[in-house]
Amino acid sequence: MSDTNWFNEARYGMFIHWGVYSYAARGEWFPNRELVPFEEYKTRYAENFKAERYDPKAWAKLAVDAGMKYAVLTTRHHDGFALWPTQTSDFHAGNIGPMRDLVGPYVAAFREAGLKVGFYFSPASWFHPDYPGPHFRDWPNEGDWKDSGQRDRFIEHYKAQLIELMSNYGKIDYLWYDGCIPDDLQSREVNEAVLALQPEILINERNGEPFHVEVCEQAIKPPAEDILWEACMTLNDNWGYHAGDHNWKQSHDVIQMLTDTARNGGNLLLNIGPKSDGSVPQESVDILTAAGDWLKRNGEAIYGAEKCPFSWNNWGKVTMKGSKVYLNIFKCTGTELCYGEIKNKVLSAKFLESGVSIDFEQKDGRLFLRDLPVPLKDPIATTIVLELDGQPEAIREQTSFWIPG
Repeated sequence: MSDTNWFNEARYGMFIHWGVYSYAARGEWFPNRELVPFEEYKTRYAENFKAERYDPKAWAKLAVDAGMKYAVLTTRHHDGFALWPTQTSDFHAGNIGPMRDLVGPYVAAFREAGLKVGFYFSPASWFHPDYPGPHFRDWPNEGDWKDSGQRDRFIEHYKAQLIELMSNYGKIDYLWYDGCIPDDLQSREVNEAVLALQPEILINERNGEPFHVEVCEQAIKPPAEDILWEACMTLNDNWGYHAGDHNWKQSHDVIQMLTDTARNGGNLLLNIGPKSDGSVPQESVDILTAAGDWLKRNGEAIYGAEKCPFSWNNWGKVTMKGSKVYLNIFKCTGTELCYGEIKNKVLSAKFLESGVSIDFEQKDGRLFLRDLPVPLKDPIATTIVLELDGQPEAIREQTSFWIPG
């Protein structure tokens, strides 16, 4: 049976987009957008993707320093280039470019660091001879298969690659599918084969049932149903390394995203795009490390957080766990903060980092926290923990469709 407990406790993971496209340094979709032929992609880019400074232990340390609990590596993106020495084709890192397995060292390093290990895998494969073609403006349609034989051969190809990944690297915790395809590629049969090899693995929903995790991309959209879910986001505007993309989020943006997913009972899978040589852009390192420092002080408000019954407010994000409610304040309201959401009796109020008590009063459904510092001491967010007399309840239910971010 798949293990869901670690996922709900983790709340934060590292997405790693890395491959041939990293050498081009203009994003992972460039061969499709630029109509690059396979031979050009192979000789100009794949053969120059060398991974000279690849150090997965450094990646794992960055994840730990950032406060992340798991990672997902692009073992094969839409271009079809496998980062492991697959037996299914010649287009892989053991045969071209790095001339070695890149997946095995990643698994070993992240396991050694105490992190859960995930594989990203795209069933789409632009340059495979049985794929409908590499240069669709979006994705192929069902009618784009030449015949049933082409479709069947392609299914066997991607299934065989998944069997390799699930058989050769020990326990894998998470399979992250990506890549739309013309129609259902026998996904149930493939996913059941994965589960037979990795019975505790979690699978996302992008290749059909059975699955465990629902994901949203470049947006935080909690599902209506009670299901494991995850928002995957970039640190700038690209997944794969793009030398010209300097639109970086900052550490406070990361913590805002993290508190937003946690308060809705979900996870944040935050991407890094290493350079072709395997080094991580310094901007990514700085942003993640600063956010990780905040988590060292306030991680209790994030890890294991449960879905919160409280609505939006104009100063921050509220998370909860058990009988505790965490007020993560991003915008100072002065020396007093009034919170009109909690139905329960509040037993205590303290700054989470220091444990120092805060003067408070409850009156007519309103909680007043007094003598707060101005400005707030933490430049990212100051977290106050409230101990309640039971499971947190809201005074009123959120009913409006529009909710400010």
